[in-house]
Amino acid sequence: MTMPASERARERLRRLAAAAGDAAEELAGDVGTYADWALATLQDGGRLLFCGNGGSAATAEHMATEYLVRFRRERRPLPAVSLAASTAMLTASANDFGYEEVFVRPLRALGRRGDLLVAHSTSGASANCLAAVRAARELGIRSVALTGSAGGELAALADHAIRAPSDETATVQEIHLAIEHAVADHVDAAFAAEDAGETGAAPAPAADSSDEGPEAP
Repeated sequence: MTMPASERARERLRRLAAAAGDAAEELAGDVGTYADWALATLQDGGRLLFCGNGGSAATAEHMATEYLVRFRRERRPLPAVSLAASTAMLTASANDFGYEEVFVRPLRALGRRGDLLVAHSTSGASANCLAAVRAARELGIRSVALTGSAGGELAALADHAIRAPSDETATVQEIHLAIEHAVADHVDAAFAAEDAGETGAAPAPAADSSDEGPEAP
């Protein structure tokens, strides 16, 4: 007999809650370092560059949007790019140069010294993320790797690594998104405060850009 849907949902959510609790206890310092790097990068005129495969590619696009549009507060748009966002670019690069190069091509075109590359790989072994981190090092771009508990080669190669405390792909991806939202919140608060200081107004909270559209007239 199959498990009832409600029980399956309860079990799944409990596993996620346990992993999130472990992440809060074990990773706060590592996440804080990433948040400080992201903020410094943007304050110094650099940009955030995200990459990943599958669900991690969706996270890359999601996070670039949070910075370009807004997260929780009204503030200036911030420069962030998903290297996985263009189907035409990805398929052309894979066809002409191989799938390992799909993030390297846009990184070399768009990246510059002072940017920050954020590579998502639940296994820590994605060849195209590894290639992107190696290229980032050549370009003078710092890198952060978000992986599962094993870390893999990517965690060793990147300048800073955050290992989600799970080896279950879905849970790792969910923890990664929570981490990214914590980083975005830190950056969001800093720029909202800076912008408020320039205008003399208090920073106003805003709805998450991914959930709500513009208000009706």
